Amino acid sequence: MISRAWPSAHPNSALLDREHVNSMSIAATHDPVAVYEQARRELRRARRAKEVLFLLLFAAVFAFSLIVGEVNLSTLAQGLPDLFGYISDTLPDISRDHIIAGVREWFWAFPKWLELLFDTIVIAFLGTLLGTVGALTFCFAGSRNLATNRWTYFIARRLMEVARSVPELVYALIFVYAFGLGAVPGVLAIMVHSTGALGKLFSEVNEDVHLGAVEGVRGAGGNWFQIIRLAVLPQVLPNYLSYILLRFEINVRSAAVIGFVGAGGIGQELMFVIREFVYTDISAIVLMIIATVSVIDVTCEKLRHRFIEGHHGA
Repeated sequence: MISRAWPSAHPNSALLDREHVNSMSIAATHDPVAVYEQARRELRRARRAKEVLFLLLFAAVFAFSLIVGEVNLSTLAQGLPDLFGYISDTLPDISRDHIIAGVREWFWAFPKWLELLFDTIVIAFLGTLLGTVGALTFCFAGSRNLATNRWTYFIARRLMEVARSVPELVYALIFVYAFGLGAVPGVLAIMVHSTGALGKLFSEVNEDVHLGAVEGVRGAGGNWFQIIRLAVLPQVLPNYLSYILLRFEINVRSAAVIGFVGAGGIGQELMFVIREFVYTDISAIVLMIIATVSVIDVTCEKLRHRFIEGHHGA
């Protein structure tokens, strides 16, 4: 009778079993599905850790802000019903049977408000236009790669910082005191602030231009103004236009706000009806401002995309 030799009886069976396990683990590590699942688990763990860290930091900053700002949450909770009550008071009582008549009564001064809203848009447009001219005046001297010397760069940068650091409302108060009530203080306030804001954005765009064209114009004997006109402006014009349109959108909202201090436009009328507690007029004017700003936002966005796509296509 022939006896069967079992693997356990082999003198090197332990070594063979160990090699078999190692080969199985190596095969498992080279399995694409296993590798993918392991990487996905590690990524999810890292993402959870980041989310927890972010939540902890947010909670710490929020608590610190409440303490430093002396915000009373109970007062905030008590004031919320009054806030919603005020908003409810500004809404008209329009019945289903007389919707058109109710809306007509709600917007009883629509032609007047539309004219004031047009004044607000004109104030924003002129302020943006003049602010763009001011930004172009300072942005090239305020660009590190285009400034003629260190002092020119320093002075241009500081002037733009001063122009954009002061809010438009403060500028409007100053100009109202100097020039009186009307649209002129509003235009000047937006112009000064836009000069600083656009000047900084333009300067950053200028510092990213390709210097090959600049060196080419300089090597051909071009002066500083020719370098700007022939080498820099063709590269930066699409970004300039995008920032100008964005600033115009912001300035329309700003023009409505500075009207509160007598700088003309719809904001001046809004401040009047707020002081007189004409609640339904408040909601009507606010809705007109929101609709106007929305239309301008959409229009400016389409213009930006069309101009940029046309420039790339050319």
